[in-house]
Amino acid sequence: MSLAHIDTARSVQSFRPELTLAPAPAPAAPRIRAVPEGTQARGFVLYVGIDEAKAAAAGTSLHRIVEELKKLTQAIAPSAETHAAVALAPEGVGGRDVDVVRLALQDPAALAKHRNTAEDADRAPGGVVVDISRKRVILDNETAALTYKEFELLQYLVLREGRTIERAELISKLWDAESEEDAPNERTIDVHVRRLRSKLGRYEDIVRTVRGVGYRFDRHADVSIRQASTPSPDRF
Repeated sequence: MSLAHIDTARSVQSFRPELTLAPAPAPAAPRIRAVPEGTQARGFVLYVGIDEAKAAAAGTSLHRIVEELKKLTQAIAPSAETHAAVALAPEGVGGRDVDVVRLALQDPAALAKHRNTAEDADRAPGGVVVDISRKRVILDNETAALTYKEFELLQYLVLREGRTIERAELISKLWDAESEEDAPNERTIDVHVRRLRSKLGRYEDIVRTVRGVGYRFDRHADVSIRQASTPSPDRF
């Protein structure tokens, strides 16, 4: 092999250009599955299920949790706007905290599930259903023909289960009389209760008379209560 040929071979071997790889394109942001085509997400809701007692046991409070979440959002996305509302529910209502929150704040999926559960309960045999959310009473799967005032009277007692309500309190809370002439007297309350009981039929004893004082609703095995779910007022 000639010397010139050897030099040429060496030059070919030494010429090895480095391969330059183009940077991989950034992956597209995943589309939120709940957002249909033709629409855009403008924000989100984070439901947090915790009551004041549980927050206190954890060494914090609902207000502090809200403020910390607001600070985190501001740090991640300074242009984001925040709004917080507290979910209110009747004392002693059962269920998971987060489910109660979703229902109270009118989450569509939670409302649909609640309606389906209510419809199934309507078909349950026997008993009394005091449906506060729909302002109705169901007796053995039949809707009772209560007047508005009769339902308000029953609802007032039901929501204060176990407490004897004096007639004077019922008058002041359930009748918004513009003058003393329009206000009912205690005998009128007795008439309303008597009519209510007649429409409750064989379940009339769910409204108990406390002689000389007033009336009371006690927990009854045949009675189920459906609590109202309404938007909660702002607190933070």
